[in-house]
Amino acid sequence: MNKITAFLKRKNIVISAKRYGIDALGAMAQGLFCTLLIGTILNTLGSQFHIGFLTAQIITINEKAYTIGGMASFMSGPAMAIAIGYALQAPPLVLFSLSTVGYACNALGGAGGPLAVLFVAIIAAECGKAISKETKVDILVTPIVTTLIGIGAAWLIAPPIGQVASAFGQLIMKTTELQPFLMGILVSVLVGVALTLPISSAAICSVLGLTGLAGGAAVAGCCAQMVGFAVMSFKENGWGGLVSQGIGTSMLQMPNIVKNPRIWIAPTLASAITGPIATCLFKLEMNGAPINSGMGTCGLCGQLGVWTGWLAPSERAIANGAAAIAPSAFDWAGLLLISFVLPAILAPAINQLCRKAGWVKDGDLTLS
Repeated sequence: MNKITAFLKRKNIVISAKRYGIDALGAMAQGLFCTLLIGTILNTLGSQFHIGFLTAQIITINEKAYTIGGMASFMSGPAMAIAIGYALQAPPLVLFSLSTVGYACNALGGAGGPLAVLFVAIIAAECGKAISKETKVDILVTPIVTTLIGIGAAWLIAPPIGQVASAFGQLIMKTTELQPFLMGILVSVLVGVALTLPISSAAICSVLGLTGLAGGAAVAGCCAQMVGFAVMSFKENGWGGLVSQGIGTSMLQMPNIVKNPRIWIAPTLASAITGPIATCLFKLEMNGAPINSGMGTCGLCGQLGVWTGWLAPSERAIANGAAAIAPSAFDWAGLLLISFVLPAILAPAINQLCRKAGWVKDGDLTLS
C-alpha cells in the first residue's frame, strides 16, 4: 500500500473530489467555452450582421462545409480533453495525446459527449501520467498508452454515459414544462448556486443539454447570483467589483461566503423568485447552445444564447422541439428583467433585511 501511495505521489496522481470535480470540471468548461460557445457566437454574429468572412464556408470535412465558427465548435472534444489534462498537470506527451481521445469520446458520447469526455479524459490522462517516463522509449510508449486507453474507454463507456446524461437532461426539461413553477425554482437555485461554487455551471448545463424552459430557469439563477452580488456589494467594491462580478463571475465571493455563509441568502432567494417568473410569466426559453444556460451574464453569454435561440436554435434545442421565432417586445422585456433588472432590485433589498437582522455587516462582501 505504501508503495502504491508513493508511486501515485511521484506521478502527481491525486484522487480527490477537488482534483476531478472542481479542477478538471472547471477546465473542461473553459475548453468548451473557447470552442463550442465561441463558435456559436461567431456564427450568430456572422449570420445576423451579414459578416462575409464569418459566414463563408472555409473547409469541407466528410462532405460537410464549415465556417470559422463551425470549425471552432467542431474542435470542442479535443479542447475539453486537453483542458482536463492541463488541469490534471499532465506532461506534454500525455496532454497532446488527449486531443485524439477527446474527439473520439465527444463523437461517441452523442448528446452527453461533454460528460463522457470528462470521465474518459481523466482516465486516459491519469494512465498516461502513470506510464510517462517509465521507459527508455517514452516518446512512443506514452502517446500509445494514452491513446489506446482513452479510445478504449471511450468506446466502452461514452455511449452509455451519453445516453444517461441525455435522459436526465430530458427529464429535467420535461418536468420543467409540466411543473414550471416548482422546477423553475429548483433549476434556478441549483444552477445559480453551482455558478458561484468553484465548479462549472456551464459544464453541468452542457453535459445535461439544458435548453428550453429549463435553460431559461438556469439563466435566471445564474443572473441572480452574478448581478445580485455585483449590485449588493457595490458599496464595498465600487465599479471594479460591479464589472468583475456582473460580467465576470460571482465565484469571486466564495472566500467571503466561507467566512459568512449568510451573504449568500440574498442572491439565492432572488434566484428562487426570478426562476419561476422566467418559466411561468415570460416563458423564457434558452435554445442556444446548452452551455449558455449556465453562463448567466458572464460576457453576456446567457443573453446571447437566448437571442441565438430565438433566431437560430442550436442543434440540441431543435432536437428537443425548438423552432426559430421572431421575438416580441414582451420577450425582450422578459430577458432584460430576468437578466438584469430584477436581480439588481431583489438581491440588495433582501440583503438589506439581512443587514437589519445582523446577519450581514459592512465589509462582509469586500473582495480581496
